[in-house]
Amino acid sequence: MHLVGTPADQDVEIFGAGRSATQYYTVATAPDGRILVVGASEGTSPRTDLWTADLTRTGPERPDMRPLRHDAVGRTTVRLRPGGGALLLRTTDGAPRGRIAAAPYDASDPGGWHTLVPEQPGTVLQDFAVLDGPRLDRPLLAVVRTRHAVGELTLHDARTGARTGTVPLPGQGTITTLTARQEAGHELWFGYSDHVTPTTVLHFDAVTGHLRPWPGGAPGVAPVAGVTVTLEVVRSRDGAEVRMFVLSPAGRPDRPRPAVLTGYGGFGASMTPGFTPQALPWVRAGGVYAVACVRGGGEEGEEWHRAGRRENKLNTFDDFDAAADHLLHEGWAAPGRLGVLGSSNGGLLAGAALTRRPETYAAVVCAAPLLDMARYERSGMGASWRDEYGTAADPDQFARLLSYSPYHRVRDGVRYPAVLLAVFDGDTRVDPAHARKMCAALQWAGTGDAPVVLRTERGVGHAARASSRSARLYADVMAFFAHHLGLHLPEDPLP
Repeated sequence: MHLVGTPADQDVEIFGAGRSATQYYTVATAPDGRILVVGASEGTSPRTDLWTADLTRTGPERPDMRPLRHDAVGRTTVRLRPGGGALLLRTTDGAPRGRIAAAPYDASDPGGWHTLVPEQPGTVLQDFAVLDGPRLDRPLLAVVRTRHAVGELTLHDARTGARTGTVPLPGQGTITTLTARQEAGHELWFGYSDHVTPTTVLHFDAVTGHLRPWPGGAPGVAPVAGVTVTLEVVRSRDGAEVRMFVLSPAGRPDRPRPAVLTGYGGFGASMTPGFTPQALPWVRAGGVYAVACVRGGGEEGEEWHRAGRRENKLNTFDDFDAAADHLLHEGWAAPGRLGVLGSSNGGLLAGAALTRRPETYAAVVCAAPLLDMARYERSGMGASWRDEYGTAADPDQFARLLSYSPYHRVRDGVRYPAVLLAVFDGDTRVDPAHARKMCAALQWAGTGDAPVVLRTERGVGHAARASSRSARLYADVMAFFAHHLGLHLPEDPLP
């Protein structure tokens, strides 16, 4: 607990003593400050334990933390309503695609949780907010789901969970976190973006039913012309249906073009549509840019995540191989002119594609990649990812890690494509040593004249950075692809 206006060294620890250093915590309080909720997850494990405390009984510096949910099998987050009442929970416990439940503050037994909005087949629950202002004839829940990674916004009766309406969105895009007034109200704000539309803030009035850009939000920018987005369905090796967004000039495979394929496939993170500035000039110059929603991500719910983690990790790579084959066989991509782009866990995906089928690709870019899977636990934040990948301390898990570890799959005498490895010297999440070692291994092993390049950027870390830094990074990345995939600017390029 921090008392505003006092030195930080006077803060009082109220939770965490004696617990694992690889745990992550979330905190929420009711609008009136009465109830405190703490969530704890072990590393990136898809499970959440919850505690609650009534601060009016003990004061905020000595909360009596009582377990709300322990030994959970799913992720759970809490929404505290204005004016008290039951806790509202967004959880995958008993519902891999997510449900909304209501529970008393002291409901330690999940049997006391009441499902308000059940799991909906074919969609994944992302967020919800409560609208219960005096101008409404009944309180509402605004609920965000994704269907094959594309956002949907629906309205439900907050007392029964029954669906009462749908809020039409500007396109096939992504909705960011919902924000309602802390006090009771009928207004909702959220960000919206898709592959060709920069993020804008939208305002929904539940009384009038109007959705419009918020005047105080980000300045409106028109969608980029000359780029069409299609959603393809790809069959993986085991028959699983994998979705892939394809950005192209014509919206159809009119002729084979230089193509870049990217993906992520880990930690239950979804490749939802979002403004992709590096892809737009590429497509407007005549290329194709594709985003594969492979297993290990969260595009189809927690089961989709689990189907691409630990002992199932090879499914992630099979899905990506199938996406690459689809681009080639359907005529989107030109043979010998297909590239792969991945960063962080996506860098592992790109590294696996490179070492599994080097002959398929003409260029590969890995940014802040995870590549040495035998030793990933020993650097950066690797120790917190054991639930996702497994541990080398277990012989069977070690064998699996070694079977796909890109660094260990580099082979002497193989003709590898052009490779750009980008690292950031302030990266404390994924150690730059992964890329440095991979660069050395490829330079030692490879034949042919395709370059293997290490791009080191100083003064930045793994994630957040200045937009000018991102622009320079992606300018280098896309120029690398253009050179090695043979993309040429038109004689009279669009401004």
